[in-house]
Amino acid sequence: MPTPCGFDRHDHNRCVADALRVADDACKGRHVQMTPVRRRVLEILLESHSAMGAYDVLARLDAEGMGSKPPVAYRALGFLVEQGFVHRIERLNAFIACAHPGAAHDPAFMICRGCGKVAEALAAGLLGREAAESGFQIEQTVVEAEGLCPGCQPKETS
Repeated sequence: MPTPCGFDRHDHNRCVADALRVADDACKGRHVQMTPVRRRVLEILLESHSAMGAYDVLARLDAEGMGSKPPVAYRALGFLVEQGFVHRIERLNAFIACAHPGAAHDPAFMICRGCGKVAEALAAGLLGREAAESGFQIEQTVVEAEGLCPGCQPKETS
């Protein structure tokens, strides 16, 4: 099972390259087009493990000459969410690149109120077991927890 990504040290360049490769391969397999704007939006979201609002993404696109109208960002984000490469964080009204691209999963998000980083984990487990036992069929899960990441927690002094 994949571990949460975002708070741990990892090879971020490989993380980005792997996510872009998975997205490119998935688009080819699904016969959908990864346009330059869609790819750039995904790259922008992959640059850090922090969520970004649509207008923050749009500002980056505008600065790079790729569009200044809100539909440019919203269409690209909509495509990326639909394809499973990006998730929408309801609590923040923002978007984050998927930490488990290519894997069918229900994400759970841990949002650091200190630094703003977001780690993604898999939401399966107790809720899924309880639903199955009660005969409830889950169609969509949104789990968002707010707290402090290891880097933002107060250090104990001895």
